[in-house]
Amino acid sequence: MARALALAEQAAALNEVPVGAVVVLDGQVIGEGWNQPISGHDPTAHAEIMALRDAAAKTGNYRLAGATLYVTIEPCTMCAGAIVHARIKRVVFGAVEPKAGAVVSNSQLFGQSWLNHWPEFTGDVMAEQCSEAISQFFRRRRAEKKALKLAAKAIDNKLE
Repeated sequence: MARALALAEQAAALNEVPVGAVVVLDGQVIGEGWNQPISGHDPTAHAEIMALRDAAAKTGNYRLAGATLYVTIEPCTMCAGAIVHARIKRVVFGAVEPKAGAVVSNSQLFGQSWLNHWPEFTGDVMAEQCSEAISQFFRRRRAEKKALKLAAKAIDNKLE
């Protein structure tokens, strides 16, 4: 999870929501990813998807049976679906995502009887650090927006 948090910092440096993900198989990292939908102009470029793509490319197989995915936040519906299709054995996530999380917070996708694969999952791993990374990011973004509004107002006042 520490590596996933470091990858989340890369996302934040790109002004992306700081989420990082790592795929591990037989004790070896085989895939890494961080959020890139804004910078990559790709709505599917979530950290989990990027890590799965990286792992599949490195292994030469879209099935990642036996692998564990570590991610800093509870996967959304799209990512949970991709995890199922990739046949990830286990998902370990940090913070829960009450709005969009699809593992424990909302749809509990991994427990649906109609699926043909049910990943194991563990949450709340380094949850405080994972949650703080996201909270800090959004605090910074709100402060930046406020500063821009104040600057625009100051310019308007000078022009009057």
